[in-house]
Amino acid sequence: EGPMAHSGGIIAAGLGKGRIPWFKGDISLYSLFRTDHNIRDLVAAGAASGVSAAFGAPVGGTLFSVEEAASFWNTELVWKVFFSAMIACFSTNVILSAFEGHPTQLSNPGLVRFDTFPNLTFDLIEVPVFIFMAAIGGLIGALFVVMNYKLTVFRQKYLHRKKWIKVVEAVLVAVVSAIVAFSLMLSVRDCTNAKPYTHHAITTKMGCEGDSHNAMSALFLTTPEGCLKALLHDPIESYSVMSLVLFIVIFFLLGVWTYGLSVSSGVFIPSLAIGAAWGRLVGLGIVQLFPDQAKDVGKYALIGAASQLGGILRTTISLTVIIVECTGDITFGLCIMISLMISKWVGDFFTTGLYDMNIEVSGIPLLSWEPPPLCENIRVNDFMSQPVMTLLAVEKVGHIYDCLTGETFHGFPVIEQDLSCDVMYKGKLKGIILRHQILVLLEKRVFCPEGQMPANSVCLADFENSQSTSLSLRIQDITLSDAEKECVMNLTPYMNQTPYTVSENFSMPRVFRLFRGLGLRHLVVVNEDFEPIGMVTRKDLAKYRAEIKKGLLHMEQLTVEDR
Repeated sequence: EGPMAHSGGIIAAGLGKGRIPWFKGDISLYSLFRTDHNIRDLVAAGAASGVSAAFGAPVGGTLFSVEEAASFWNTELVWKVFFSAMIACFSTNVILSAFEGHPTQLSNPGLVRFDTFPNLTFDLIEVPVFIFMAAIGGLIGALFVVMNYKLTVFRQKYLHRKKWIKVVEAVLVAVVSAIVAFSLMLSVRDCTNAKPYTHHAITTKMGCEGDSHNAMSALFLTTPEGCLKALLHDPIESYSVMSLVLFIVIFFLLGVWTYGLSVSSGVFIPSLAIGAAWGRLVGLGIVQLFPDQAKDVGKYALIGAASQLGGILRTTISLTVIIVECTGDITFGLCIMISLMISKWVGDFFTTGLYDMNIEVSGIPLLSWEPPPLCENIRVNDFMSQPVMTLLAVEKVGHIYDCLTGETFHGFPVIEQDLSCDVMYKGKLKGIILRHQILVLLEKRVFCPEGQMPANSVCLADFENSQSTSLSLRIQDITLSDAEKECVMNLTPYMNQTPYTVSENFSMPRVFRLFRGLGLRHLVVVNEDFEPIGMVTRKDLAKYRAEIKKGLLHMEQLTVEDR
């Protein structure tokens, strides 16, 4: 799910900004959708499309985008994202079906399918067992997150400083994985005559005689997707307890080590495989205790897979729908949902989810859906950025150039100078202008000597095109002469004349919900005279982090750095 979601988001952002691979110039495609909020919505649709193509789950992909990918959501966006996910699923189905030799049957809706369980039933007395398995999944998931957190911090501190170290680490993981896998297959003589579930399974004798094969080879020589199918559907006698225990330990450690490498990899399938393995162990125990009641270990492997995935990722709705869509069976929908909820609760008691942990370690100012707890007494003047860098409605070009050179702000309040005050940059708020807009005005030379009309002008298309090149357009690339710096620029026609503003007594939860509900980037704080006294950005809100561990609330304030 990781590479596919990233690929979908990258494609959406690239097309939205008019960029295509191996083409350095700009294209006119989607020229009307280059605003920030349109690109944001396209990325959400791209992430949903990637997950939908991976698992053949358009509904699950849409819900995954809601829970994990989107920073803003509304009802209008739902059908757009779902339509994109459905098209991605259909396109994948057409291509895979053609590749398999039957282009008109459309029997391959996704890259990964768990296949159906023909006789999947459960008894109500098994629900407590499922709850117990969910708790195990939450505990193992919390351990996974803790170990990966320490490894991620170590990577960022020592390994990611040079590119060649990333390559060496990836090669080392591949070599160690191969050595460990073949060592286990050679040392563990778990011979079985059970026929593998799929004809695509790769098995070897590895010291076994007759028609038997080494059970470990069926787990390590196939793809992770094939390994997952084997654990879910292979007969009960396919794997011994020792083989499953060794597989769980090795796959868990390799999963912790692999997630975060500088390679295109995800955590979805490894988590499911780990959970399916220990779920199969639980199933073997149930069969031993109640031989007349339980014959199928596949359902326990499915619940274990769902519990393990929920304990690591801490998402509920989207994972439930994805697993149901991948299995094509709604019978276990409630059991899967209960397992995911309980594994999430148990895991949240100790740590945050794996995605949230990596977002926090990376310092990305992604806001959660709800404000931090116990922050009602925090006012906006306690965390706003001040003093605020303001510009006059008619500003000197040299001052604008110096502001952009010396500051990294992306939004500048525009004021009307108070002639009765001795302080030059003090006055009522007139609007707000963004950094990339000022860069376009400077690049196009939309300024003139004082008292004259500018010779050059810009249109809306110039600003829209700058959306795709704002990363390359920098103030250092713009050279102005001394005479040009003495000119003035009228910002009034180009600024947003109705920006969102709040008073300095606004509470943090209300500001938080404004950013979340409206998808804001900047919020101007004004005093009683409607003079800008501060600015609030997502970073100012994201620096307050609250965590609940072992029933205790931990609140910390981080330092905001410009990188």
